[in-house]
Amino acid sequence: MLSLTLLLSLTISNSILLVFAHYPYSTSSSELLSEWRSARATYYAAADPADAVGGACGYGDLEGAGYGKATAALSTVLFEKGQICGACFEVRCVEDLRWCIPGTSIIVTATNFCAPNYGFPADGGGKCNPPNAHFVLPIEIFEKIAIWKASNMPIQYRRIKCRKEGGIRFTIDGAGVFLSVLISNVGGAGDIAAVKIKGSRTGWLPMNRNWGQNWHINADLKNQPLSFEVTSSDGLTLTSYNVAPKDWNFGQNFEGKQFLE
Repeated sequence: MLSLTLLLSLTISNSILLVFAHYPYSTSSSELLSEWRSARATYYAAADPADAVGGACGYGDLEGAGYGKATAALSTVLFEKGQICGACFEVRCVEDLRWCIPGTSIIVTATNFCAPNYGFPADGGGKCNPPNAHFVLPIEIFEKIAIWKASNMPIQYRRIKCRKEGGIRFTIDGAGVFLSVLISNVGGAGDIAAVKIKGSRTGWLPMNRNWGQNWHINADLKNQPLSFEVTSSDGLTLTSYNVAPKDWNFGQNFEGKQFLE
């Protein structure tokens, strides 16, 4: 059993925003989107339940959002300034037969950013510094593929399609004519390239990425049912009409259609 003191020290040394999500499932070869690539992985152990809330993608409470613990914080070269938020990866431990659990892999969703630490070299303490491809995983997920003593492990990863239950979720926030929409639970490619919104009295209006998967627009859309057009990074577009009813309000969550496999 890992002592609490050691868990806390590992958490601090990783220097990331803490996140959390759901246990992984298996995938078939027909779902794979990319070849295996090399990276490294470390883990963190949350010291407080509040650490399950947050992250650089804006998903907030990851348990409540349906991501559970199968999540990852990605280094700069992988995070793509938040574009990658929501993408799914299969990760497996390689090369180190002392610590790897043979024949295992995990599936994680990108929900956070592992910030670089330029006070250390990339081949030293700066694990998430460019040009390193690095994953930081919750310890519960890391232990699915390797023994915790391994710490900084060589891994392989590949993009896969995301499989999500239910439809895409739209959480509306803002005030007045400023409208912010968090888009989560996206299947298929998982990450979003463009979003448009439409009221009953408007045409399609392009939204801008605010940060992570928060998209915003300045428009008076109150007292109108809202429709959304979401384009994923693989170029597929999905339109969900009248997702929010005429009497929608800030702070509410609505569900649209879902990308199919």
